Amino acid sequence: MAPAAAVSPLRLPLEDRQKQFKPGSIRRIKLKNFLTYADVEVHLGSRLNVVIGPNGTGKSTILCAICLGLGGQPPLLGRADDARTFIMHEKDIATIEIELAPFPDKPTHIIRRTIDRNKGSNSRQAKGKAASTYEINGQEVKVDQVSKLVSDTYKIAIENLCTFLPQDRVGSFSGFDSKQLLEETEKSVGGDLHAKHMELVKLENEYLNSDGELKNIEDELERLKSEVKELERQRDLMEERKEMEEKLDLYKKKMLWLDFEEARDAAKELKTEKKAAQKQLTEAENGMGPLNEQLQALNGEIKRGLEQKVALERDMQVKKRIYENSLSKVEKCNDDIDEKQGDLATIDSDKRKAEQDVKSCEQQLERREAVLRDYPSLAEMKEKVAETQSQARVARKEVQNARNDLNQKTAVFKEAQQDLDMKQRRFAAMKDDKARRNESIFARDQNLKQVYDYINSNRTIFRRPVHGPIVCEIDTQDTKISDYLDQHVSGNVFRQFVVECKEDLQLLYREVREKRGLRINVHLVQRGEVEEKPRMYSEQKMNRLKQKYGVVGYLDEFFSAPGPIMQALRNQSNVQSVLVGGPHTKLSDELENYLFQREDGNGFQAFCIFVKERNKRNPNGNSKDYKYTGSVSRYRNDSRNIDTSEVVAAKMLSPGVPQEDKIRAENEVKNAQNLIAELEPGKLEALEKHNQLVESAQKIQQEYKDAQIGLNEVKKHQENFERAQRKLQQANEIAAMDNKNEKKRTVQQIRKLMEQAIGEIKKANDAYDVYIDAVARHAGVKLSEDGLVSKRDLLIDQLDVMKRQTEGLRARVQELAKRFQHARERTLQLKDIADREAPLGTPDEPTEIKEALEKITTDKDELKDLIVEAKEVLETTVENYGAIRRYEEQKAALEIQQEKYDGLKDSKETRKKELDAKKQPYHSRLTNIINEVNELFENYMKDLGCAGRVALYTGEEARGDEEKKDNFKDWGIQIQVKFREKSQLQTLSAQVHSGGERSVSTIMYLMAMQDLMKSPFRCVDEINQGLDERNERLVFKRIVENSTRAPEDTSDPSSHCGQYFLITPKLLPNLTDMENEDVTVHCIFNGYENFDHYSDWNVDRLLEYRNESNGDSPVKRRRVK
Repeated sequence: MAPAAAVSPLRLPLEDRQKQFKPGSIRRIKLKNFLTYADVEVHLGSRLNVVIGPNGTGKSTILCAICLGLGGQPPLLGRADDARTFIMHEKDIATIEIELAPFPDKPTHIIRRTIDRNKGSNSRQAKGKAASTYEINGQEVKVDQVSKLVSDTYKIAIENLCTFLPQDRVGSFSGFDSKQLLEETEKSVGGDLHAKHMELVKLENEYLNSDGELKNIEDELERLKSEVKELERQRDLMEERKEMEEKLDLYKKKMLWLDFEEARDAAKELKTEKKAAQKQLTEAENGMGPLNEQLQALNGEIKRGLEQKVALERDMQVKKRIYENSLSKVEKCNDDIDEKQGDLATIDSDKRKAEQDVKSCEQQLERREAVLRDYPSLAEMKEKVAETQSQARVARKEVQNARNDLNQKTAVFKEAQQDLDMKQRRFAAMKDDKARRNESIFARDQNLKQVYDYINSNRTIFRRPVHGPIVCEIDTQDTKISDYLDQHVSGNVFRQFVVECKEDLQLLYREVREKRGLRINVHLVQRGEVEEKPRMYSEQKMNRLKQKYGVVGYLDEFFSAPGPIMQALRNQSNVQSVLVGGPHTKLSDELENYLFQREDGNGFQAFCIFVKERNKRNPNGNSKDYKYTGSVSRYRNDSRNIDTSEVVAAKMLSPGVPQEDKIRAENEVKNAQNLIAELEPGKLEALEKHNQLVESAQKIQQEYKDAQIGLNEVKKHQENFERAQRKLQQANEIAAMDNKNEKKRTVQQIRKLMEQAIGEIKKANDAYDVYIDAVARHAGVKLSEDGLVSKRDLLIDQLDVMKRQTEGLRARVQELAKRFQHARERTLQLKDIADREAPLGTPDEPTEIKEALEKITTDKDELKDLIVEAKEVLETTVENYGAIRRYEEQKAALEIQQEKYDGLKDSKETRKKELDAKKQPYHSRLTNIINEVNELFENYMKDLGCAGRVALYTGEEARGDEEKKDNFKDWGIQIQVKFREKSQLQTLSAQVHSGGERSVSTIMYLMAMQDLMKSPFRCVDEINQGLDERNERLVFKRIVENSTRAPEDTSDPSSHCGQYFLITPKLLPNLTDMENEDVTVHCIFNGYENFDHYSDWNVDRLLEYRNESNGDSPVKRRRVK
């Protein structure tokens, strides 16, 4: 305590007061738009500063400003991750200005930090980065320059809990284990003590694990990476919680406008669809005119073709008769030639031998002739061949035409059959509703599909089965139950995967979220065992609900799912407690009271039930499905509330294919089957006709072949006959050599007949060519006629189809007009609701909410999920800012391990020598520090009537017979305390000691450390909370004594232990230590009922007024701000 003769700092000149500030301590803090402060300036004392005020007025804000103003980041405070959250509500820019006491003859440093809400990153990894700008003495600098000035020049350690202990980190400090306490202590004393400790740990590990250390370090690196990523995930969860709380209200208002926009878009779509249908109807009606014109033109062409065909048939008959007459003349000439040749042969008879030869030839000729007489004449055979050949040509053309007709009808039938098969397959696929629903879910959520594909492809790596996502495993046969389940279960639960052991859960998070960067929610059902959750109501009460009120059962009784999936739904959504009402269930006041009433009669209970009825607010409306959720206040069991929500069509559990699409597909199948039934008789008829014509053509072709064979045989016998004739002629010539004139005359006759025959043959050939040309032209006309008839029939079919389509389009236009009118009315209703609940104003004068709503997603499903996520985060996520510190520690450890892995080259003996050389100075220095702290700590605890001890803990001592280790990594500081006379010294821990006992021990340890700390100031926030009155007085006395000791050098008023900040919401009355001149008390007056400006508050005037009112004499007053 300062000597009685000491001069109060208030009475010193300003220059002398400023000399009392230790270099690096804080002279002044100025805040603007920072948390609760719109504009404030705090002038601090050089020694102990006590900041006192009610909760919520801004005491801890002073410490936050010190941390952030000196370049610290929000995680150090354990409150937030983004500096922009410290800006006052509805303000865009906050400033912190801190003036530090300088070194002698050095300039004063004023650090200014400006935080802009509209700057910086919004990503999870760099939240709020670049939102702050820094100045030193008015010159803009980087944050690194601020940190260097603070830590290197002034030795201020904002990140060390021994020197800077904010409110949200008090619990973390008292919960430190021995190793963490040693680490914080080493950092607080300054220098390189902590670095030396870490170096010893590193060297010892390298020494002990030289042979197998590389492998061990690799394993440790993997472990640290996994732990760092898990801690990073926890840090992300904290960020998500902050975002969700601020956005939930906007999400709900945004949903009103999305409902309106969705209804408006649906109405526009119906209007567009109606116009398109009307346009299609008009086009269909207009398109029938050209087809009718084409049909009339085709009928005219067919008529003209028939007339041309009749004329060609007449001409063909004339040409055929000319050809046949020519053939008859040729045959007559041949007969005359044969006759003359016979005459010539009879002349040839000379001698007896010749006569005998003639006789022999005649006999042979007779035999040949007899054989020839058994056959038709050559002309008859040729005529037959020509006739059958012509018939074969005609038959082949008829077969070809029949084949073309059959191919056409077969192709049409085959196309119709293929169309039927395609529509049947599509209809069959539509009936597999669960598969289609899953396809729709995966199409909407590609992240979920990628996770599912990974799990499905790697099921062998898991120890037990992995199920999910949950929405894909649920089977409901009733769309109403799908709507109920979709309304009750959140989208996050639907997207969850279910595992049966913790190892699979960790594996999924590591492989899917950390390595692949995919979002995944996992729920653990240990060993996949299904536990029977207790029902909400007894069997007796449930029977009454069914019999009297028409309840049909619990929600989980109306759908099926694998056991682990069902267990997950029961664990998270309580589907086993939700009631489903029947057709006759109405939520009357009687049923409502019955559901609220506990069966044991002790108060009320919550409930949930789905009912189809008219809304109580609109009893004249149509019946709809509603979800009624009854809740009971936590604080007043007699306070009840019912939340009513209309059940909308399921999104996640919606049918994979809409019912109207199924009906449409089924009708298309029926139409295709009817078309096949219509086409099949024509196809069979064409097939039968084709087969008959083929059979007939084969018979004609066989007749032609037989005629050809007969003709060849006739020709053969004719040739034999002619040879016999020639032989006879020769014989006769020889026999009648003297009848030369007669022979000559006969020969001339034969020659003349042959010339005549040749002329007739030419005429027959010419006539045949003309006849064949007429036949070809006739066949062409016939083919053209057949094509035109087919085209006409096809055109008639098209007209019939278009007529049916026109009727269908007309009916659709009428239906769309009705639907559009209904959608328009609903849009107007939703617009009124949205304007009433969340007005946007006008384009010239928009409301404040409009800009906020424009930044929110317009995807309704995504917004619903965001609302559910926000509620779940706010209900389930707890603050765990210690994870951020652990993340940073583990990340630093990871970097150390990586560096150690890269530098593992030295030999074992080299590390042993280096370890021995560095151990002694570190151990000696650390022992001296702990002994000094222990001595003070023992005395301080003794003053409190307790006992305490601070000792160095070195862990296990031996490993093996030949080697010994120091276990530097396990070294720590143990704080042992005893608060009762009969108890023993015990290590300070949350499991053994109360919160007050831990607070007393913590502050006494910090007091014992005070002289060793190099930081120019120290801060503790609400460290006295939880103490009883006696201990609080003793603790405060110790703080005052340690913080106000006289300077070590009387010539240097700043050579004291430094500046101290004590933040507390209250102090005990009659604290005599408050009279110390080096204690500065700052009273926080902040709120709506206080002064407009801090300068309006004057303590001296208040005290004078009080004394005058009480008739007291003036008293010595402390400086109070």
